[in-house]
Amino acid sequence: MTQQAKENAGFTLPAPVEGEQAPAAPATPATGTAETVQSLPVTTDVDTSSRDALIGGGVLLVLFIAFFFAKNAYANTLVAKRIQPGKANAAGWWLFIFLASLSTGVVLAAINAPKFMAPLIIGPLTLIGLIALVLMLLSSRK
Repeated sequence: MTQQAKENAGFTLPAPVEGEQAPAAPATPATGTAETVQSLPVTTDVDTSSRDALIGGGVLLVLFIAFFFAKNAYANTLVAKRIQPGKANAAGWWLFIFLASLSTGVVLAAINAPKFMAPLIIGPLTLIGLIALVLMLLSSRK
């Protein structure tokens, strides 16, 4: 037995399953042998458990309450800087919408990324967040 065979004596590969073909990999330059890498299957139809959805909803509720206080603090800061109260309040609400859309996207991605990171879900959330950010900056001007 060679030295390399002695080192690898306890390692065995599982037998290939009939009907399943592994993709061919290019030969490695160091050894000249082909190596195949098995990838994990991508499942987009994974259902979100009710427990995960409930935890995500609770996290969003806590964040929305915190964002409401941040909205009031931002509006009061703008009023102290001599911005009209109506414009300051509008800027605060736009800040709230921006933070809410951002956190909703993050929580949805944490709950079930393959399902909720689809462009049809993340796209509108991102668009709403960007519009709210622009409107917040415009309405916070004098």
